[in-house]
Amino acid sequence: MAKTKEPTIIKKYANRRLYNTGTSTYVTLEDLAVMVKGEEDFIVYDAKSGDDITRSVLTQIIFEQEGKGQNLLPVTFLRQLIRFYGDSMQGMVPSFLEYSMTSLTQEQEKLRSQMSDAFGANAFDAIEDQVKRNTEMFERAMKMFIPFAPGTGGEAGSPAQTAAKPSASTNPNDLDDMKRQLSEMQAKINALGDTK
Repeated sequence: MAKTKEPTIIKKYANRRLYNTGTSTYVTLEDLAVMVKGEEDFIVYDAKSGDDITRSVLTQIIFEQEGKGQNLLPVTFLRQLIRFYGDSMQGMVPSFLEYSMTSLTQEQEKLRSQMSDAFGANAFDAIEDQVKRNTEMFERAMKMFIPFAPGTGGEAGSPAQTAAKPSASTNPNDLDDMKRQLSEMQAKINALGDTK
């Protein structure tokens, strides 16, 4: 099916079957994974209620991929992610993760280039080096978000604490102030990414 600007509508029925309205065929989660990899956009609706259940279906695809032994998400990452549910930082996590994935996607092209240039034993070294740099960047960024959390090494007066420490007069419901702080943190993350 040719790619269009409009997302394909997928309907999920009570019997758990998924119906692709674009091709008028039933599809599997594996088919949807192929669509994602092919950058074909789709939205999944519950056929009975009409609710948008795209997020839960995408999560189910990840669960199935992880179950097949294609482990992409480290256990420590999953635990950290679970800890953010219900936390005051929960609202910032999606933007941070989206930014991180965008950065990783951009770095992926550099990595592919390095692998083609260094095909052979050096290719593994290039991958390992890139993973280390991405991990270091992620850890530095997380320290800015959680300067007082155990194991982050946040010291009093460190740049991470200074960036995340709210003033005594800060109103937690002040959206503009939160946007400003998020912009400052984003700039610091960008700066950290540029220093690698």
